[in-house]
Amino acid sequence: MTDQLFRWYPVALLAILAAITLWIDQRVQAPPPPRDGSTRHDPDFIIDNFSAQRMNPDGSVRYAIQGSRMLHFPDDKSTKVETPRFVHFDPKTAPVHVRASEAFVSADGEAVDFVGDVNIVRDPYDGKPAMSLDTEFLHLLPDQDLATTDKPLTMIQGENRVTGVGMKFDNRARVLEILSRVKVTYATPLSLPSAGRK
Repeated sequence: MTDQLFRWYPVALLAILAAITLWIDQRVQAPPPPRDGSTRHDPDFIIDNFSAQRMNPDGSVRYAIQGSRMLHFPDDKSTKVETPRFVHFDPKTAPVHVRASEAFVSADGEAVDFVGDVNIVRDPYDGKPAMSLDTEFLHLLPDQDLATTDKPLTMIQGENRVTGVGMKFDNRARVLEILSRVKVTYATPLSLPSAGRK
């Protein structure tokens, strides 16, 4: 009898070790994804031809956004806007218009990423000509008046032209910084000779 127990002891020990290994493996495995569709990146609602506005405390319009279609995704609470048109109203300067192929709004609504053929135009004001900026990507924080990009850009104002890569724009401080590879073409007025001089 003792010999039989001695023979079965390694088998029993291996069975116990196998059971412990299986138990540990089940504990460290990630739970299976729910099958209710909540992890899929499908929109839970779609709005065609929408427009929305954000107001200042005094009732004036701070900014407005519109698009041909808006899709909201429940998995990450993000929003996609197709052919977005964004306008920022600044009482100290002219309105700034942003157009792009698409835009992605963060879950908290604090950030907007404009992607594809991004065009920014500030209307003329106080004798200053309109300014336009073209790039492929723009990260905008509307409530902080901040805009950044890490992509190549071209900025034109009147006959002046600036190209570079990367930008930081602080609208409140009125500071625009081009980060690298800056090239400026500045058109100065021609100095004509005075009439009657010999």
